[in-house]
Amino acid sequence: MPAPTLVRESGAKGRTGDYFNMQLTFCIVGAGFSGAVIARSLAERGHKVLVIDERPHLGGNCHTERDPKTDVMTHRYGPHIFHTDNESVYSYISAFGELVPFRHRVMATVQNRTFSMPLNLLTMNQFFGMTLNPQQAREFLDRKRRQDITEPANFEEQALSMVGDELYRAFFRGYTRKQWGIEPTELPASILKRLPLRFNYDDSYFSHKYQAIPRNGYTEIIKNILDVPNVEIRLGCTFEEVNDHYDHLVYSGPIDRYFSFDIGRLGYRTLDFETFYSDQDAQGTAMMNYCDEEVPYTRITEHRHFAPWDTPKTDGSILYREFSRSCNSNDIPYYPIRLVNEQALLRKYVERARATNGVTFAGRLGTYRYIDMDVTIAEAMKTADMIHASIAQKSRIPAFAADPLS
Repeated sequence: MPAPTLVRESGAKGRTGDYFNMQLTFCIVGAGFSGAVIARSLAERGHKVLVIDERPHLGGNCHTERDPKTDVMTHRYGPHIFHTDNESVYSYISAFGELVPFRHRVMATVQNRTFSMPLNLLTMNQFFGMTLNPQQAREFLDRKRRQDITEPANFEEQALSMVGDELYRAFFRGYTRKQWGIEPTELPASILKRLPLRFNYDDSYFSHKYQAIPRNGYTEIIKNILDVPNVEIRLGCTFEEVNDHYDHLVYSGPIDRYFSFDIGRLGYRTLDFETFYSDQDAQGTAMMNYCDEEVPYTRITEHRHFAPWDTPKTDGSILYREFSRSCNSNDIPYYPIRLVNEQALLRKYVERARATNGVTFAGRLGTYRYIDMDVTIAEAMKTADMIHASIAQKSRIPAFAADPLS
């Protein structure tokens, strides 16, 4: 019996129809980590892969480049720190460039005072003007917490039950309203659960075994991942412009865009960066959060501190003031909102995706989830394995390797 032919829904372009030839052709939309990892795995199995990205560079939002004025390696779309406990992901990424250990430390300005984040023993002692030891701090905070909130229903309740009203209002309320553009009572409690609360003087933002930044930036890593036979890279090219024929599409762009937003747009937050310069170290740290609501920006990042091993050709420094706002049709989407309305619309798009042959959705935008870099890489590896297994079994390639509704 001949192998079945899988056809995309009516009107879709690009598919040649036969999944089960020995060598297939794939189109991958997006040249960030998701697209690069999947492309390499497919190419190493002998498949032909076209990787496209509408931006003029590799790397997606992880793109790094040297600022021409200061020679500082710059995280063009905001800072990215690689952190993971996943040995497989760390081993994979280390094969394509040197990862330099980097401990991310965040400072916060509140009411004209500076504190370390996340909340730790030093933060609490500074804020309350005390010299508490760990046990005393636990007992002190127990008296501050809202003990009546046993099952927090939203971000605000999670904060009040975790740190009490004073710390919540100082460090979280204003910052959260700026970052998300809505009241903290409308956000899920899970957002705050990711942030540690420490009763020691450890001010490392992350607690993972591996924490690093590539010596030569993320874009070089992704370039090296894609440096393999059978891969063609086409930059400055939108998916809508592609007329090539391919057997299967891997789409790491926004899932609603794939369907031309025809049942509505999913909500995102986007970021604006206001660049400014200094002729020397301007703030003494990589990241300074501004928690007061009357300050319009959420944070200032100083890029030279993300590469302390580097030796730029000048003493100058490049900094970004970061502003968060609702994402419009021509903006770069950063953070999926995933509130009640978005969840209902997402469910409809996921149902359509699962009913559509010839396309697999991947990455943060393709699954409409906020996921860290290591999870993005791990899921890309999983997606590639899923595709290989489907081809070997002569079965339909699923739309998702990770459930967007989870």
